[in-house]
Amino acid sequence: MQITKATEADVEVISGLLGVVEAYYGGDATPANPGQIRAALFGPQPVATVLIARDGDEILGLASYSFLWPAAGADTSIYLKELFVLEQHRRSGVAGQLMEAVRAAGREAGCSRMEWTADADNPRALAFYEALGVKPRADKPFYRLPL
Repeated sequence: MQITKATEADVEVISGLLGVVEAYYGGDATPANPGQIRAALFGPQPVATVLIARDGDEILGLASYSFLWPAAGADTSIYLKELFVLEQHRRSGVAGQLMEAVRAAGREAGCSRMEWTADADNPRALAFYEALGVKPRADKPFYRLPL
């Protein structure tokens, strides 16, 4: 397995994966808009980075992250926005390697911590994070305000 940072040549792969992610969460399996992906990841002000796990030409999954500031004091944190492994590749170590790749990106960038959220109704994800030795924080409620 190789984990590489996505390039503009991966826009269609990311589009298809995001359609699968959307279906996983109960939405339409429609691939995401390639123009939006290109602008968000490879435009003049990229807002995220995507890592893609592959076995040769076969896509296994992805992780996306952004940097947040400030974290603690003037430190920076790395924020894992999405971790997704295609169903046929789950429980084979892909998610763990993607998590480690995001952690490595955070260390390389000088971040003091890695943060993420998980859906309370996703027991597999919660069990995976617990197996990593990470406990959810009850003192940080999550909020969302439409723009």
